[in-house]
Amino acid sequence: MWTKIVDWFGFGAHGHDHSGHRHGGPGHHGPHGHTHGVIDATIATTERGIWAIKWSFVILAITAALQVAVVVFSGSVALLADTIHNIADATTAIPLWIAFALARRKPTRTFTYGLGRVEDLAGIVIVLIILASALVAGYEAVNRLFNPQPVRFLGWLAAAGIIGFLGNEAVAVFRIRV
Repeated sequence: MWTKIVDWFGFGAHGHDHSGHRHGGPGHHGPHGHTHGVIDATIATTERGIWAIKWSFVILAITAALQVAVVVFSGSVALLADTIHNIADATTAIPLWIAFALARRKPTRTFTYGLGRVEDLAGIVIVLIILASALVAGYEAVNRLFNPQPVRFLGWLAAAGIIGFLGNEAVAVFRIRV
């Protein structure tokens, strides 16, 4: 679908108009004169990107699992919101992982530009995951206003909050460095 849209507007994957562009000649490859699709620089970073996404998922999943246990016993809606946030962060790694894996595929006859644009679709899925997590956390917060419950195990609650912070910070720093 993306290739049809890109073709309709007359732009290639590298962002320039092909209408006055001579195909063929030195340095051009592919079935009609030159290569479309993901360039080498993107391919080189994709494997490393998948590796970073895998470890981000693991770290955030462990962080969320530790927090879930404390949420169950403490009854804290604030920690529940942070746990939902961490679960959503971990879950967003999945469509990004799939997109990175698909972007590595070579162009085909059907997808002449490759599947590099699938990252845009992954972005939409990620936004929907974030929206869903915000709606769930918001619902739980409003529900707690109408149905208050005591919060217990404040020491464990504080520890779980620190674990959540450290998990998020570790993943942020890790992703930036990778």
